[in-house]
Amino acid sequence: MTIAQDRPRTMPMPVLASMVVGSMVGAGVFSLPSSFAASAGVVGAALAWGVAGGGMLMLAFVFQRLAVRRPDLDSGIVAYARAGFGSYVGFFSAFGYWASACIANVTYWVLLSSTLGALIPAFGEGDTLWALAFGTIGLWTFHLVIARGVSQAALLNAITTVAKIVPLVLFVVIVAAGGFSWDVFVANLRGDTAVLGPIAAQVRATMLVTVFVFLGVEGASVYSRYARRRADVGRATVLGFLSVLALFVVVTMLGYGVMPRDELAGLRQPSVAGVLQAVVGPWGGWFIGIGLAVSVLGAYLAWSLLASEVLFEAARQDDAPRLLSRVNAKGVPIAALTATSVATQAFLFVTHFSASAFDFSLALTSTLALLPYLLTAGFGLKEALGPRRWSGAVAIAAVAVVYTAYLVYAAGMKYLLLALLVYAPASILYVWAKRERGMQVFSTWEIGLCAVSFAGAAGVIVALATRTITL
Repeated sequence: MTIAQDRPRTMPMPVLASMVVGSMVGAGVFSLPSSFAASAGVVGAALAWGVAGGGMLMLAFVFQRLAVRRPDLDSGIVAYARAGFGSYVGFFSAFGYWASACIANVTYWVLLSSTLGALIPAFGEGDTLWALAFGTIGLWTFHLVIARGVSQAALLNAITTVAKIVPLVLFVVIVAAGGFSWDVFVANLRGDTAVLGPIAAQVRATMLVTVFVFLGVEGASVYSRYARRRADVGRATVLGFLSVLALFVVVTMLGYGVMPRDELAGLRQPSVAGVLQAVVGPWGGWFIGIGLAVSVLGAYLAWSLLASEVLFEAARQDDAPRLLSRVNAKGVPIAALTATSVATQAFLFVTHFSASAFDFSLALTSTLALLPYLLTAGFGLKEALGPRRWSGAVAIAAVAVVYTAYLVYAAGMKYLLLALLVYAPASILYVWAKRERGMQVFSTWEIGLCAVSFAGAAGVIVALATRTITL
């Protein structure tokens, strides 16, 4: 094995944009109708998309500006937290983002198994032993594909990105033209406030769903070291985000015009299939099932690439053990890829025992991504307030900070506490990395942060044992 060197900058802007779209358009979009209907009526959903879309657009602008202003920082979301808040916090962010990507990969196998469960009862709703076995086989098959080369995998991702957009566009056209009822849509405007609560509560309840489907907006920045031009990273981020946002909003809103909110909320996942089936009959479920398979497999590929790249870059920056910087003959960070596959396998096994496999993995994925996003926004604000201050950049970064801080609040205490179980082991790897390089491990305040993370993790273990917290 050899230690990785800088890779050629060969990715053009369209391929970088496909990394953004390919990462964002995965399992989440196919779950939007029922996921939103379970928490909000039309007004609540529209406001939620306004808050989430506006906030995440500001974060996308932060990524765009940092890509140009700080060309010395490759790998985006990993490097920004480190540059802004130190190597320990930076590795915390990188590890949380990596873990989030691994759990996101679990949701893809759960949702694909649930889709098959409509035809093969043994797969259930993605929570049976057959589903676990199916996910395991698929996981390691993709591991072998990615190990053959990053460039080939990125090209395959670009192809699957196009293939999975087609069924979603056709869904929009068919439902809008032949199944949308304005009367049904109006009846769903406010939802049942006695059940869902006031509009503000409905908006908050949907926030983790929006975070989940927006994961991947940073895809181009993570792969910035491959970009032909630094400006392409920012353009790819904003172009990919705006395209996907429009698709998400339309898919969500069309469902409210097909059936009453409570029926929409009761659809099994993927709920887009149930909506189309209500419009055109059984073939709609088959059609979306095929589209879902392509979408999920493409998104899984994109997220496996992203997760491996994050861990690899952390090792290159001396924050993770050296062995994670090893590459194979194809230039693939094989040690980081293997760690990603092993972690995904472990999360797949844990998710199998949760009450709702898809909902649990969705919420935990979103929660783990919040710290990296918040730290990136914070670094963007720090840079905007620097010597070359520009009021527009300060305003954009400030909104991004407020938005990501609100997401932390919206996540709720349960998932924030469960996230500590994932974050605490990061310190072990960090200590290992610094000791093997003969470097200072912690500053004084970092010792306190480490102690808090382990104390919190221990408390969560006790809470799980006493069933104060349940999966």
